[in-house]
Amino acid sequence: MRTAIRFFSLVSVIAAALLLSGCLTQQRTQGYDIPEDSLAQVRPGVSKQLVEFVMGSPQSKNTFGDEEAYYYVETKIEQTAFGMKNVKDRTVVAVYFDKKDRVIDKAVYKLEDGKVIDTVSRTTPGFGQDRSFLQQLLGSLSF
Repeated sequence: MRTAIRFFSLVSVIAAALLLSGCLTQQRTQGYDIPEDSLAQVRPGVSKQLVEFVMGSPQSKNTFGDEEAYYYVETKIEQTAFGMKNVKDRTVVAVYFDKKDRVIDKAVYKLEDGKVIDTVSRTTPGFGQDRSFLQQLLGSLSF
């Protein structure tokens, strides 16, 4: 009887610990941490060098004819103790430059500005037979 009580109390403590660990979350930032005061310094007319000094190297660059754009992405993630991730917020800063490497405009996009794109997961069939790794391995051996 005493052993059964100890067993059930141990099981209940482990179950409670597992339930509580699932409730614990950790928040972190992926990509750039974009401070508001740095963003305020990026305005039309400033040089590309100042933007790189204030914001850092861009995560992505793009060229449109004579114009160039820098992109900075900040993603705030909430992760549970079991590794489940949830995107809480995303900010994309786009800085546009003219051909003289001066800022002509900037745009700040948030998570709600984005669009969900459906991906297609079809595969193209190859020639021959579809075999598993083990089948290929055993098939290559000749007895």
